[in-house]
Amino acid sequence: MVNTSKSPFAKLKPVEMNSVHWTVGFWANRFEVCKEHMAPQLWEVYNDKDISHAYKNFEIAAGLDTGSHVGPSFHDGDYYKMLEAVASLYAVTKDPALDEQMDKVIKTIGLSQRADGYIYTLSMIQQRKTGAQNQFEDRLSFEAYNIGHLMTAACVHYRATGKRNLLDVAIRATDYLYRFYKSASPTLARNAICPSHYMGIIEMYRTLGDKRYLELAKHLIDIKGAIDDGMDDNQDRVPFREQEKVMGHAVRANYLYAGVADVYAETGDTSLFSQLNKMWQDVISHKMYITGGCGSLYDGVSPDGTSYDPTEVQKIHQAYGRDYQLPNFTAHNETCANIGNMLWNWRMLLLTGDAKFADIVELALYNSILSGISLDGERFLYTNPLAYSDQLPFKQRWSKDRVPYIALSNCCPPNVVRTLAEVHNYFYSVSDEGVWVNLYGGNTLNTSLPDGPRVQLKQETTYPWNGTVKIVLEESAKDDFSLFLRIPGWADAATIQVNGEDIGGTLQQGAYTEIRRKWKKGDVVLLEMPMEAHLMQSNPLVEENRNQVAVKRGPIVYCLEALDLPKGNNIFDVTLSSNVKFQMEEYAIDNCPVVCLAGEAELTGQQQDWEGVLYRKMDNSVGKSISLRLVPYFAWGNRGHTDMTVWMPVR
Repeated sequence: MVNTSKSPFAKLKPVEMNSVHWTVGFWANRFEVCKEHMAPQLWEVYNDKDISHAYKNFEIAAGLDTGSHVGPSFHDGDYYKMLEAVASLYAVTKDPALDEQMDKVIKTIGLSQRADGYIYTLSMIQQRKTGAQNQFEDRLSFEAYNIGHLMTAACVHYRATGKRNLLDVAIRATDYLYRFYKSASPTLARNAICPSHYMGIIEMYRTLGDKRYLELAKHLIDIKGAIDDGMDDNQDRVPFREQEKVMGHAVRANYLYAGVADVYAETGDTSLFSQLNKMWQDVISHKMYITGGCGSLYDGVSPDGTSYDPTEVQKIHQAYGRDYQLPNFTAHNETCANIGNMLWNWRMLLLTGDAKFADIVELALYNSILSGISLDGERFLYTNPLAYSDQLPFKQRWSKDRVPYIALSNCCPPNVVRTLAEVHNYFYSVSDEGVWVNLYGGNTLNTSLPDGPRVQLKQETTYPWNGTVKIVLEESAKDDFSLFLRIPGWADAATIQVNGEDIGGTLQQGAYTEIRRKWKKGDVVLLEMPMEAHLMQSNPLVEENRNQVAVKRGPIVYCLEALDLPKGNNIFDVTLSSNVKFQMEEYAIDNCPVVCLAGEAELTGQQQDWEGVLYRKMDNSVGKSISLRLVPYFAWGNRGHTDMTVWMPVR
């Protein structure tokens, strides 16, 4: 988690890691599943040599066992993300078993580290065999990426436990990077794919106050793109300050933007902030799915594939596409990219206090991030398409059924689990003015304002299924302070009462409403956000969505699954009326309570005989009316293998 408590150019500060505790409701349910299923399953996977070999790689690199490295080069980073998840759970639960688990593996991680601080099991295992001391020789190596996640995990572990055992490993690694980048050529220095280390280095600076780390982070931004053979795939073809459009690998882009935001928080470099806003506007206006998903293409080309100079056309995996290029069936939307979108927007919120960034945090969290994990917490998606059908005559690389272990690239599972283990930290922030309520869910907050006074409050709500939020002050500072309530961009008729009296005025959508007063114990704030289901349309330049609509209620995007249709029909048979009315329907999917939407649709049946046919005359006959159920997008595929779509024809 980001600690901007002393960052001079961040408007908002975080609350302590154990300040927020879930009570009842949606996030209490998700946290319980995370604690009882997600984290234990992940721990078992990463410590089982027959499944992932991740921990075994550390043992071999440490000289505790013999053998070869098995798994992708970024496996170390996966393991560090898992450790961060466990540390975040420990911060809340104080479960001694978790502390003992972490201490055991941290000892092995430390033993795998080279004397000069270099740590990377793939290389260290080879070095034990050959005696060579090589580093950063492969431009596609994930050394710095792994170290970046080590840094972040170490800072979270230190904040959660007060122990320095993992932090000391990270200090040696960060010191190594500082020395390495002092003398490395731009070409050698660019061999640092996927810049998680930008975020990690700044978090180390915030934790330890070592100015060398801030110097290193600034240097990394300055040299990025300072080469002649850079790639959009690695976000170094064009220096960051010169980028005009978002392109390239979506995970690496979003991680870069999040890291740059961290550097701005410490330096106030306006050239960085200006670029961040330019990139943000490009993503929001042209390249982001309605679910908050990012990276539309399995494979793309850069800049656009039309150049006659072959050196300018580069194949890119998991790519941001051209403006408005947002396919549904073939949407990539890697879970890590969607998490990167949230990490970036969270930092932009901390910098500015602007609710438009919190809107994106919420959108991605409830939709394209939660969709990456099953409701039982033990199966995962790498990609998050907005439609799926078994009728497609081709097979895509990544499974559309969630699986326990993604053998080719298991980076997303620990990323989503660490996100859910620490999601409570996103719900509140503080500033010199008071407490900011960023997200809504049943919980308690016990924190301090920057000038020292304690504040305790309780939030009672069934959000995201209902827009009524009750906040009760249980302990308050003696002097007046402000309570900032976020009014989501979708909430067009919100009202606020304090102790039964309306505060008056029209509340602005997509903004924080400030209520300043001398609060006392027992004060009640009631936020009402009418929550209606709306048909959403896209810009007509998104050609795949033309004359189609999606359904959204509050922060939740909905989808249609074929198993909710009459037998013999499919998702292509359904057309919605532009004046359809939906009713809420309480439902349970895999023991997770959700709210579905029930309504009427037209079932044409004309899509059933397209075998071998590409075009034909339109059939204008009126189809029969059927009852329709839509489920939250994040819950699709939890009732068995099925076709699914978010966008549906409308008339």
